[in-house]
Amino acid sequence: MRGRTWLGAALVLGAQLGALWLAAAVEVHTAREVVAVNGTNQRLKCTFSSSSPVSQQLSVSWNFQPEDLSSHEPVFYYLKEPYKPPIGRFKERVTWDGNIERHDVSIIIWNLQPSDNGTFTCQVTNWPDVYGTIGEVRLRVVQKVSFSEIHFLAVAIGSASGLMIIVVTAAIVCRQRRRKARDKRMEVADTEL
Repeated sequence: MRGRTWLGAALVLGAQLGALWLAAAVEVHTAREVVAVNGTNQRLKCTFSSSSPVSQQLSVSWNFQPEDLSSHEPVFYYLKEPYKPPIGRFKERVTWDGNIERHDVSIIIWNLQPSDNGTFTCQVTNWPDVYGTIGEVRLRVVQKVSFSEIHFLAVAIGSASGLMIIVVTAAIVCRQRRRKARDKRMEVADTEL
């Protein structure tokens, strides 16, 4: 009976260790959506976290899925060093902008065009963490930036802050003038006495 208990405990421990091994995976973090102006350059940020230290076998794959859902296209690859695509729409238009030691695997797309609208995926493997999430960034290339609600909010906060600075400055100046006037009246009163 005692041998069976030991064997059962070993099996349970093995199952738990197996679950922990699968839980130790690479997590990839990206912005959900990026809006950029036609003809400009855009950094597509991708960072990762891993339960293992950065290994020499770390690899990064960037791919692109156009809005028309045609086939995926390779954009960029990294394994010990960055590799630009030899062919395709991003040839000569993509550069590495990451820092592996800081867990940053970002790229820059140059001279954006409306045909670049779509979803970019960032996948990182860091042996032994070979499983994990795939980061997605939806890129929208527009002709010009629209004045969104966030812009209105920023203008409102900036205006309110500026107005507060003006009011506080005016209050301080008024207080200083009153103090000088009071001091002057006191001097005049002292000289009259």
